[in-house]
Amino acid sequence: MQRNRREFLHDVGTGMLIAGMGAGLAGDMGISSAFANDDDGRLRFGKFDRLVGMMQDVPANKLQPKLIAMLKDGTTDSRELIAAAALANATTFGGQDYVGYHTEMSLVPALQMGSELPKKRQWLPILKVVYRNSNRIQDSGLSQKRRLKKIEAAQIPDGADEGQLLLKASRTANMDDAEAVFATAMQKGSLHAFNKMLWAIQDSSNVHRFGIAHRAWELIDVVGEEHAHTLLRQCIRFCVDSEPGVQNWLKRRGHTEHPMRSHLKRTVEQYKLLDRKLGTRRADDAWLLEMSEFVNAKTANEAVDAVAAAIKEGIAPDSIAEALSLSANLSVLRQDQLNKDSWRAHGATAGVHASDAANAWRGMIRIASDRNKVMGLLVNAYHTGNAKSHSEYEPLPHDADLAKIDAKDSAALLQSAESAIRKNDQRAAAAAIAVYGEQGHAARPVFDLMLKYAISEDGRLHAEKYYRTVVEEFATTSPTFRWRQLVSLARVTASAYGYSVNDKKGFRAGGYEAACKSLGVDV
Repeated sequence: MQRNRREFLHDVGTGMLIAGMGAGLAGDMGISSAFANDDDGRLRFGKFDRLVGMMQDVPANKLQPKLIAMLKDGTTDSRELIAAAALANATTFGGQDYVGYHTEMSLVPALQMGSELPKKRQWLPILKVVYRNSNRIQDSGLSQKRRLKKIEAAQIPDGADEGQLLLKASRTANMDDAEAVFATAMQKGSLHAFNKMLWAIQDSSNVHRFGIAHRAWELIDVVGEEHAHTLLRQCIRFCVDSEPGVQNWLKRRGHTEHPMRSHLKRTVEQYKLLDRKLGTRRADDAWLLEMSEFVNAKTANEAVDAVAAAIKEGIAPDSIAEALSLSANLSVLRQDQLNKDSWRAHGATAGVHASDAANAWRGMIRIASDRNKVMGLLVNAYHTGNAKSHSEYEPLPHDADLAKIDAKDSAALLQSAESAIRKNDQRAAAAAIAVYGEQGHAARPVFDLMLKYAISEDGRLHAEKYYRTVVEEFATTSPTFRWRQLVSLARVTASAYGYSVNDKKGFRAGGYEAACKSLGVDV
């Protein structure tokens, strides 16, 4: 696309300014170095370029007041900030930075959280994750290097399947081949490329593979189809980048083959799962309960076998996914001590990870090909079956804790829950919300309470994702079981309150208090 004269002169002028004052001062003034050289191989993002450049060049503490001023004067809005943050993140990290991809996964949830808030507080979750995003870009030292560059599509041999080629490139850790093949797949549209990418995403039971793919797909609606390639290619890069770690893990344990890969291959062949038409039979509550408890109690391989049998019996994919979500939720409710000193239930814990993974697969199978529906359900089963962080710990709420709840009306129960959250009393918080739900009170006030803390607390990089997991699963789970999701959220919220990303007590999320002060709202 040719640029008009005004755009050309703007870019030339910007380059001259940067050359004259230096990139650091230019960044502080909101002038992006992204315009400095149009032939440097960097990606360009049209109307988002200036914001992307600011997020990569301006320190987070200086960026936040600039963005607030732009929001207030209407120069930008929440959706545009999330779009620019997603593109800045993807092009900087390329799916290869732990804090980076966790932040990428939090962007859509933050935007959705903002829509649940009163107008005067709607910007808070967006500003929180943008602060985290820009802070990590600066700390990583990648702000000027940027991992994503322009890429040429590959010439695919006639009859070759891009999914198989991407899987091969991932397993051989060949980044160049993976990028080139994926660029070719993108020529047939983002949905086609997404389904081909899932071949690699499904090749390991790593929750981050699932989450980054799920949220990257959702982000396309925010940034626009023209930037879909930028968002999705970071997912295939994640797979390639993580394969050496997978191989080292196998070597340390003396495995000659990958346990999950080999079991899934045998299961698919045994049940002929890729040769059959998928069923549409909705499962009833009794089936959902039995399946969820079976998966939670058995091994990963047994969980895969149970799901394969359900597919063969014609149970609808979403019903199977619902059962896996309930099983993951049970892992949150049953979590025992992480170690002798910690009851932490938030962050990278087995139950939260399993719940986020189950939610991701439930979302992805709705747009997946039949082949990927089957493989996604099997991988989800394997991951959920491995999500054990309990011994004989009974799921919350416990009878002894329920007996201590003497509040009767909804307001008093919410007050009890909030008091427990502030004391980090997971059991009491879970019990208060369980009683609230049993009494038939409305769910929205509970979500409002949990949303408040999902914004103010760090949650070890998981607060936004897990909050939205519960919102989405509550809405799509059988009424018989849906309150379990909110009981789990109460537990996780109580666990997270007041802790930094490094588990230090007495901290709120980075940038949160400054944003509240600038917006003139209560902390």
